Amino acid sequence: MTRIRTILHPTDFSERAGYAFELACSLARDYNARLVLVYVRESPMMPTLEGGCLPMAVPEPAEICRAQLDAQVPEGVKNVQREVLVGDTTSEILWMAEETSTDLIVMGTHGRGGLGRLVMGSVAEQVRRRSPCPVVTVNQPVLERSSASTSEGRTVAVKG
Repeated sequence: MTRIRTILHPTDFSERAGYAFELACSLARDYNARLVLVYVRESPMMPTLEGGCLPMAVPEPAEICRAQLDAQVPEGVKNVQREVLVGDTTSEILWMAEETSTDLIVMGTHGRGGLGRLVMGSVAEQVRRRSPCPVVTVNQPVLERSSASTSEGRTVAVKG
């Protein structure tokens, strides 16, 4: 059985990220693993006349992001690390996974398809493709099932 020591949970504080947070907390409790919570503030870029890009001021203050991360209290998880990063979301998540020797990434996905995915891209998909470790993406609440429940279920994608 694989030993999971560190679980990385990137969040954008959305509803689906909340579902992933619940699963990440549950796994961290079960494996007695360190849980790393990370929020990435995108660094907006402004095009220049020369065809390049310059970074602009980050819109939301770091204190607000930090307060939102601090408000996420994982019940029963003993070792929690919180990080607010600035930059490209995918790159920063992958950097944090390497930096913390992450064994598993658990993140929400917005489930965009078609044109929405083409235009907006998918951070979860990019992370899944480039990750150094398995990635679990969650798009629905993970429900506990009783022995009488049916096998109707939720989709959880795992790469690894």
